[in-house]
Amino acid sequence: MLDKVLIANRGEIALRILRACKELGIKTVAVHSKIDRDLLHVRLADESICIGPNPSTGSYLNVPAIISAAELTDTSGIHPGYGFLAENADFAEQVERSGFAFIGPRAETIRLMGDKVSAIKAMKEAGVPTVPGSNGPVPHDPDECLRIAREIGFPVIIKAAAGGGGRGMRVVHNEGSLLKSISVTQSEAGSYFGDSTVYMEKFLQNPRHVEVQVLADGQGNAVHLFDRDCSLQRRHQKVIEEAPAPMLDEASRQACLQACVDACIKINYRGAGTFEFLYEDGNFYFIEMNTRVQVEHPVTEMVTGVDIVKEQLRIASGLPLSLKQEDIKLNGHAVEARINAEDPKTFMPSPGKVNYFHAPGGMGVRVDSHLYSGYSVPPTYDSMIAKIICHGPTRTEALKRLSGALDETFIDGIKSNISMQKELTEDLNFIAGGVNIHYLEKKLGL
Repeated sequence: MLDKVLIANRGEIALRILRACKELGIKTVAVHSKIDRDLLHVRLADESICIGPNPSTGSYLNVPAIISAAELTDTSGIHPGYGFLAENADFAEQVERSGFAFIGPRAETIRLMGDKVSAIKAMKEAGVPTVPGSNGPVPHDPDECLRIAREIGFPVIIKAAAGGGGRGMRVVHNEGSLLKSISVTQSEAGSYFGDSTVYMEKFLQNPRHVEVQVLADGQGNAVHLFDRDCSLQRRHQKVIEEAPAPMLDEASRQACLQACVDACIKINYRGAGTFEFLYEDGNFYFIEMNTRVQVEHPVTEMVTGVDIVKEQLRIASGLPLSLKQEDIKLNGHAVEARINAEDPKTFMPSPGKVNYFHAPGGMGVRVDSHLYSGYSVPPTYDSMIAKIICHGPTRTEALKRLSGALDETFIDGIKSNISMQKELTEDLNFIAGGVNIHYLEKKLGL
């Protein structure tokens, strides 16, 4: 087992990693920017080191500073959490080249899955269902581009191979705008991601966003932890997530779960990962794989009883998976609401001092948050300040429990989106289940 882990992140996920380390008897090192010296995990860690100024580029994205902190503290492993450097293959490579365990997949796997074109190709070869598309970068020949689009069928979507976060994507409804759309998207991709490669896919009209959580040890063993639904989104950012995904075709579900496990073994995957799919008319279509722990991992933990972060730490220590597929059973339903420091009407960030914070409690209620009374939410980083996760024997009971937990949550001093989340838990269409990825934006009039 690793004896000391440096946590290369901040906020609630850093605290989540610290707690898992403590339960496994692993010492912790917290690295932080100047403005983050009062973060809860920094106070609780065995050691802490300031690695730079407040902007991310000078601290949480500063690879030499993080590696130096690991060397100074005689760390054995580095956990990147999510965001920042979590899916940076160069960072993973540098970590392991410097003699530390990277608590995540191998660098070559991160590169493979970080490029959408190579990821889709690898998944097709592994038998994972994918969206009909160009089978690689769009060709330079305009006539060939038109031929591929006609074969796929309009509407199509042009996507940046190195894209993410909703950038570098353009929907094309007819042949007349195809070539111009490809050119504009290539230009955007080069500007945003430093890589102008784009590919083409069938644009699904009203899909849901369903994902599959996996664990693999890189030693030939892999399991799935069932699925999640993350269809309630605003501008490609998830708002509420739940597990398992409701109202799926069971035969398609089981086939997809097994395909994800088989793919992990085929690409020799190591660590926790998530296969993301669009789901429409009973069919799954692979869109990407996230090679890290997800923000929404708690809903899966609540319905399976598996501690995903602990498994990450065990795998990075060179241990085989502690679970077999037959050991993993679904128990009830879980729903997670992301709480952001933002105006619930304008969605503008609302940094500032938290005068008072009261977290909800009771049976089946979990709160992942770094918030405490007196803490100041900085304007520098992501606005998410808490996740409220509720479990119940049924989806209906989990949603009612979440609604009650939101009523109990009190944050004074800054604005939050609690009122919007409360409204969503009472939305009749969401309660009925199976809303698509466009539902929330239409509801909000965006």
